[in-house]
Amino acid sequence: METLHAFVGTQGEDITWWQMSLRAALIFVLGLLMVRFASTRAFGKWSALDIILAVVVGSNLSRAMTGSAPFLPTIIATTALLGLHGALASASARWSWLSTLTKGSSVALVKHGVPDEEAMRRAGIGQGDLRMAIRAAGLEALEDVESAALERNGDINIVGR
Repeated sequence: METLHAFVGTQGEDITWWQMSLRAALIFVLGLLMVRFASTRAFGKWSALDIILAVVVGSNLSRAMTGSAPFLPTIIATTALLGLHGALASASARWSWLSTLTKGSSVALVKHGVPDEEAMRRAGIGQGDLRMAIRAAGLEALEDVESAALERNGDINIVGR
């Protein structure tokens, strides 16, 4: 541990420019490895669980880099957090109630060609958003839509007539 502190400095003490640079390089490599082994799901789709994970991981890694938190314990805590995320992701795949709790659920926006204005309002989806999704699905107008849903990942899924 003394050898590590000789290179990266210790918490609460001023660190030199080269110690900060070494910390930055180590954090970059360790962060890359953590994210890589956390699976693509952890950062490839942005549910509320994923956003919170990204914010906390970024915060932890920056504190370790600047020296405002002890280096090794912060890296270990961040790794534990990624492990917890992986466990929650696996459990969410197994139990639908947990999946709904951690990732949300889809919202029906259009049923049988009729928009559900209340559902759209609750979901924060305006007429312009719906028209854009209809065009992106290759359809011309609302009359061409059988159903539309706001999916858990934020995409609007359109099914034509």
